[in-house]
Amino acid sequence: MSGPFVLPVRDIVRRPGEMREHAFTVSLAEQWGEGIVTYEKGSEMHLDVRLESVHEGILVSGAADAEYSGVCGRCLLEITRPVEVEFQELFAYPGQEETDFEVQDDHVDLETLVRDAAVLSLPFQPVCQPDCPGLDPNTGERLTESTGTEQAAPIDPRWSALQQITDQDGKAESRAAEKEES
Repeated sequence: MSGPFVLPVRDIVRRPGEMREHAFTVSLAEQWGEGIVTYEKGSEMHLDVRLESVHEGILVSGAADAEYSGVCGRCLLEITRPVEVEFQELFAYPGQEETDFEVQDDHVDLETLVRDAAVLSLPFQPVCQPDCPGLDPNTGERLTESTGTEQAAPIDPRWSALQQITDQDGKAESRAAEKEES
């Protein structure tokens, strides 16, 4: 068994209480994620991993640091952001209770574990900045910071009759206020 995410555990297998720590960097062989931001093929991921021998198997815990890249969900500007993901999973010994992860040939393969944690940490609607103004609905141009003057959105013709009612109500309220003052 080999691969960039495969770690040997031969020296701690079935020795409860033994622990090993590993720090390494992996270059991703393929893109991870399918949304508007992903971990690109060839990008690097740094892992800090702790392997602990327990009675049931090898407890793997750690963190992965990487950068995702893609586009802002509001203005489509290219973005790249760092992300840190924590993970923990028990890799059971063969013949133990059935789990998704198992110690195989005195090794543990962390790829699926790390991939699942990293992809699930990707933002669903990433933004270039928290208050990104987005795109102008008419021109498609990227909006800059608010100018302070609000433009009224064009009214759908189907709702124009309701606009007249609100205008009348506003006038009626101001007439009532004028009568009270006199």
